[in-house]
Amino acid sequence: MRKAVLLLLWCSVLGISVYAQKSFVLKSPAGNLHTTIVAGERLTYDVVCDGRQIMAPSAISMTLDNGTVWGNDVRIQKNRRKSVDETVFSPFYRTAQMRDHYNELVLFFKDHYRVEFRAYNDGIAYRFVSDVKSPFKVISEQSDFNFPFDAVASVPYVRNWNEKDPDAQFFNSFENEYTTASLSELHKQRLMFLPLVVDVGEGVKMCITETHLENYPGLYLSASQDNRLSAVFAPYPKQMKQGGHNQLQMVVTERENYIAKVEKARAFPWRIAIVSTSDKDLAASNLSYLLAAPSRVEDTSWIKPGKVAWEWWNDWNLEGVDFKTGINNETYKAYIDFAASKGIEYVILDEGWAVNLKADLMQIVKDIDLRELVDYAKERNVGIILWAGYYAFNRDMENICRHYSEMGIKGFKVDFMDRDDQIITDFNYRAAAMCAKYKLVLDLHGTSKPAGLNRTYPNVLNFEGVNGLEQLKWASASHDQVKYDVMIPFIRQVAGPMDYTQGAMHNAAKGHYYPCYSEPMSQGTRCRQLALYVVLESPLNMLCDAPTNYMREPESTDFIAQIPTVWDETRALEGKMGEYIVTARRKGDVWYVGGITDWNIRELTIDLSFLPEGEYQLEQFCDGVNAHRKGTDYRRQLGELASDRKIQIKMYPGGGYAAKIQKK
Repeated sequence: MRKAVLLLLWCSVLGISVYAQKSFVLKSPAGNLHTTIVAGERLTYDVVCDGRQIMAPSAISMTLDNGTVWGNDVRIQKNRRKSVDETVFSPFYRTAQMRDHYNELVLFFKDHYRVEFRAYNDGIAYRFVSDVKSPFKVISEQSDFNFPFDAVASVPYVRNWNEKDPDAQFFNSFENEYTTASLSELHKQRLMFLPLVVDVGEGVKMCITETHLENYPGLYLSASQDNRLSAVFAPYPKQMKQGGHNQLQMVVTERENYIAKVEKARAFPWRIAIVSTSDKDLAASNLSYLLAAPSRVEDTSWIKPGKVAWEWWNDWNLEGVDFKTGINNETYKAYIDFAASKGIEYVILDEGWAVNLKADLMQIVKDIDLRELVDYAKERNVGIILWAGYYAFNRDMENICRHYSEMGIKGFKVDFMDRDDQIITDFNYRAAAMCAKYKLVLDLHGTSKPAGLNRTYPNVLNFEGVNGLEQLKWASASHDQVKYDVMIPFIRQVAGPMDYTQGAMHNAAKGHYYPCYSEPMSQGTRCRQLALYVVLESPLNMLCDAPTNYMREPESTDFIAQIPTVWDETRALEGKMGEYIVTARRKGDVWYVGGITDWNIRELTIDLSFLPEGEYQLEQFCDGVNAHRKGTDYRRQLGELASDRKIQIKMYPGGGYAAKIQKK
């Protein structure tokens, strides 16, 4: 006994941990995935898929301002296991309901915290939970992803990288193309934002993301030399000044030495490793939604998803009218008339309706009579949504929401947050709650990935955080939007819906695209633009082109206008990240199929044998035989679905395929 006491004292002097190491194995319900959690000097976990370790033991911890490090030299007080298999309803998502099936292990530690681990059939997730009731600060958080070999990753770097000013990376629009390289070749100083994907070999991919990102900074990853990706967080802002785009942003000029303030007991965000043995299953993962907090909006009957006639991308560019187009009532009435004629639910008044450089949403430009527009739209069953800069919206949020809700405005598109430190993620939830209070839908543009907010506040219908079609107003000819399009369903869209803003009628075949701000175009074919309304998820979905362009293309426009924006069922039928994807979605008894390809011509046989018995009508839009030369070339075909329930798809370079299938 005396020797043991002396040994404990000696180890304490030398700083050697004497805590017993304990291991726990947590398996997914199907047993295909498991993680081994080791609690001792460090808290680590790994990921094993079908018997092969695809993520090596990786440390997790959280350092507090009192010097405590949750996850180091841990002592387990108790553990708890449970299995869950239930249904989650998701009325404004890719499916009306989904199965939430997982096994859970919770480890309770001294220092009043616990770590929850969940194993799904398509992923492993964990989060820290604090039981501390008094305020404290989080100095840093460790979240490592160690790989057993030099795997290949597809990552979006932050744009604002400056070697002389590392903090510039935290002022970031979350828009960039993907860089695909081995872990050893990734930039060691430039941060990557989420989601990102690591190809761990043998057809297995891991998508890393987070969810339930409430009042806590967003997770970035940085690469190291030893096949490790490590967490980085924006420090808490200490000093800010109004500035940025049209004085509508808050620019951080100084930061604290901590990343988050914690006022009371709380759960921290989930860190998720989504694992798929086929790319199409990765595109179908629901973990970001399932792990989010349940809805806090009791009555959702007023929430109305739909399409939007949008003026900014086409630069208010109408033709054949007898008035000067621009930010004025005559122009917006034309957009409202177009929306009404096609059954489109909304028109957005984007940037320009409020007086510039004032950051005051109560000051409206002289050429806009907003009440007149709201009344005009209401008579035609069209809702009005207003664009708002972050600073202007945040500084007077409740007054703005109350005033415009009473006027009859249906929602806001809030833009230019361009950060995801704790102040901004808290703003996103406050804005969602305030809009819900006044029955307003919300589109968070200029922000990061959804990270579960769309489940917690289902009135938040859309998010940007995507390098969408707007880039083609100014991107150089070397910009490859077609390649990007066949990446995002497997990466960014895994986190939730996105404000990509498709629907261009000026379609440029390869080599024919050029940037044009006032008369922009898409890369790829017309059918690609139609298919994107099925492949991509946007409960509040823009028609980006001008009404007069749509009216010249009635077949394409009528097809777009009828496509739902939320679905009862979604199936990823075929796909390979970076090459192609084919998706089927159902609303009621009607199915839509959308497919897009890269710059390679592609022929596929798509099996639709999952359709219920019966005879079906088939309306399909196919790339024309000259679509590789003229992007607008397409064929619309009407017929019947073959008795074997198979369709043959041929997509030309940069092409697409879109179909509507309904019972006869």
